[in-house]
Amino acid sequence: MTIKTLEDLFIHELSDIYSAEKQLTKALPRLARASTHPDLKEAFESHLEETQGQVERIDQVVELLGIRLKRIKCAAMEGLVEEGKEVIDGVEEGPLRDIALIGGGNRVEHYEIAGYGTLIALAKQLGYTDAVPLLADTLKEEKAADEKLTLLASAVSAQKASEKA
Repeated sequence: MTIKTLEDLFIHELSDIYSAEKQLTKALPRLARASTHPDLKEAFESHLEETQGQVERIDQVVELLGIRLKRIKCAAMEGLVEEGKEVIDGVEEGPLRDIALIGGGNRVEHYEIAGYGTLIALAKQLGYTDAVPLLADTLKEEKAADEKLTLLASAVSAQKASEKA
């Protein structure tokens, strides 16, 4: 895809994050099943519901703006999902795996935060004022998910440390 205008870039970025969110809806159930800490399992399960809502919001943006998404696959999310599979396959079930899954989850959230931040800036520049609140709602959810995972990292790390004692 050749990107020549801000609108081309907006459509490309929106298509990319749409692909990322769709991939995540397939990965989150696997992450939840691989988690042993009940709060982490719940975090992945509740983020699945949020992610499904985020996909719907992107659909709303597309309809609102009368644009068409490009059929692309988000390579970054594909890599992050693959890393999650490697953790599940390569780290024994328990707190250590949970900590590794949290780290992967944080990386996913940071990728999405960057993507939605860029989309909001582009939407404002393009005058897509009706799309901004939809994108901002998702950005807020991604930041909250990142914060929740960060707090869980401390709890699970403390659990792992107590196992050593």
